[in-house]
Amino acid sequence: MPSETSPTARALRTLEVLQTRPGTTANELAERLGVTERAARRYIEILREAGIPVSSVRGPHGGYRLGRGTRLPPVTFTQTEALGLVMAVLDSHADADDLVDTALGKVIRALPENVGRQASALREHASAAPDRYAARPDSTVTSELVAAIAARRRVLVTYRGESGSEWVAEVDPWAVVVRYGRWYLLCHSHRAGATRTYRIDRVVAVEDTDRAFEPPDGLDPVTALEEHLGTGWQLTTRVVFDAPLADVAPWVGAQMGRLEPADGGCVLVGSTRNPEMYAQEWLASVPFPFRVEGGPELRAAVGALAVRLAAAVADS
Repeated sequence: MPSETSPTARALRTLEVLQTRPGTTANELAERLGVTERAARRYIEILREAGIPVSSVRGPHGGYRLGRGTRLPPVTFTQTEALGLVMAVLDSHADADDLVDTALGKVIRALPENVGRQASALREHASAAPDRYAARPDSTVTSELVAAIAARRRVLVTYRGESGSEWVAEVDPWAVVVRYGRWYLLCHSHRAGATRTYRIDRVVAVEDTDRAFEPPDGLDPVTALEEHLGTGWQLTTRVVFDAPLADVAPWVGAQMGRLEPADGGCVLVGSTRNPEMYAQEWLASVPFPFRVEGGPELRAAVGALAVRLAAAVADS
């Protein structure tokens, strides 16, 4: 198996770049490989010497492209890549279903013997505790949503709420975001006329439409999701911190609300549908004094948490 820095490995990486980004220039290829332009051209020559047709076109829209009908070599993994793949699967699928387990087994069996032996041993002897907050979506539903995102095509999603009721929403699917073991669809809902986030494990069905859409310019899916999760819920919250905003900000996620400067400290204004989680998992982790000034439900949840913790250290 070639090392990660060998010419063969670089040439395979070059092939991967040209496959995914036709029209890549020598300068762009050099940047992606972390080498000089001269070295990048040498890797192109290695591919050509191996019988892989690579054409080059000059001009503003030029670059390197693979020839039509190019047959690519089998996917190869270094030992580090193979072990990293198994670790990632174990980490994200502690309670892996048959589909994931079967796919991982196929990958391991296809590896060279010396690499596959270690990957197989890691898979057999390493264990991960399942994330109790994780929710695995249906792979077919997820695939349909990803395809619609790539094609920029509006879809109809049938969604099941927490109460079990179902409804159909016409949405522009912008992105799929995985956050703390849960999969979300970030989209524009035409039913609500606003940005919405849907948990994909609650999407029952996806139906294509023939209507196209354009996502917002400069969309950052992760940031947009975090900001949206902190607004629009039925229970309002207002928390005042006796510390500078710069000190508090690293401890406050966007899902908790909007942090603003205030006299002598800062104030967090947001909303929630789960005040117990807000109090126990979010507020309790912030290492600065605070007062809950808004939201009777959150005040009650913080009070209950304080009583429980005080009882844990009280004398008998």
